[in-house]
Amino acid sequence: IGVPPRLEAMEVISLASNAVCELFPLWPRWSVHLLMIMSLVLSSVLLLLHVLAPPPAAPTLGAKSLRPSFNSFKRDYLLVYSVIMLADWMQGTHMYTLYQSYGVNVSALFLTGFLSGAFFAPWMGGVVDTYGRRLSCVVYCVLEIVINVMEHSTDFKVLLAGRVLGGVSTNLLFSAFESWMNSEHKKRGFPSSWQAEVYAASSVANGCTAVAAGVLAQKLEDYMGHIGPFKGAVALTVVALGLVLRWPENYGSGGEGGDDSVLEQLKQGWRAVSRSPSLMKVGAVQSFSEGAMYTFVFMGVPT
Repeated sequence: IGVPPRLEAMEVISLASNAVCELFPLWPRWSVHLLMIMSLVLSSVLLLLHVLAPPPAAPTLGAKSLRPSFNSFKRDYLLVYSVIMLADWMQGTHMYTLYQSYGVNVSALFLTGFLSGAFFAPWMGGVVDTYGRRLSCVVYCVLEIVINVMEHSTDFKVLLAGRVLGGVSTNLLFSAFESWMNSEHKKRGFPSSWQAEVYAASSVANGCTAVAAGVLAQKLEDYMGHIGPFKGAVALTVVALGLVLRWPENYGSGGEGGDDSVLEQLKQGWRAVSRSPSLMKVGAVQSFSEGAMYTFVFMGVPT
């Protein structure tokens, strides 16, 4: 549709605002305007990052021949990563309202999930390395499907079991997928410097899916009720599972012929961290930042 040349800029903005408001008829206008502003800011930041990014170093002849294969590998990984993060973000935005509508003890459910995650965290890395990163990604997808199906129940015991499984799946989410990518990157002989591209793209994808998840989850809740976002998460995780099943398997030092047990890997990790002040500082910063975030999540809503 052509825009008359005399149409003022404010009129164009007003027309765009009205069009977006029609897409979200149940939303207050201020929330739609905020969504438009944040989308504009995000687009501007992405454009600046693209424009200001330093030119890549000239690849060697061998590296140049690997570039098409690497680009395909990066696309495959980012597709799976984006889908699973979108599904994960969709659940977190509406978990409190879902539990509140059930009339259950919300604080007990939240604390159970946090405690489960803390208990399984030290062991999960070794388990992933020993039994396979791809298998661990598959287990994550299956667990998430089961957990989100359990969220349909109003039985407190079923929800509590789901939070215990949620602690396991959260640890798998932040260990298995990235470990698979790192190992597969090395196995395929790609230059180590190219990993920065995957990490940078993953960070951008995570931020974009977080924004998209908020919008999509709210739309699903508008039309399906509080359980809507969880239904959407199930569908997305099924898609991710189908994509992960195409991946090849890889292992850490304890798997496929490795000699290190899960307990031995845990001991090695503790020795490495305890002997390195830098690792201790990084771990402390990560722990405090995550602790602050989850404290806000827990206290940000009345539990």
